[in-house]
Amino acid sequence: MENSREELKEKVLNVLDQVRPYLQADGGDINFINITDDNTVEVELTGACGTCAFSTVTLKNGVENTLKKVVPEIKEVVAVNL
Repeated sequence: MENSREELKEKVLNVLDQVRPYLQADGGDINFINITDDNTVEVELTGACGTCAFSTVTLKNGVENTLKKVVPEIKEVVAVNL
């Protein structure tokens, strides 16, 4: 079980690395926080993405949709404020 959790985390990190340049181009970034037991990915949006009015749209339409296509086990992506 633990091995598959690590594999899932690696897949998620790889996808986040692929979308990161798009966020950075707009002055923002994304940090991986956690994957919950129900396969919800928790991330932190930083920089411009942390304060942008469209950050929820970016998170759901961009990051979440891309992540679910590559890693179908993922239920959703949520932003957490640290």
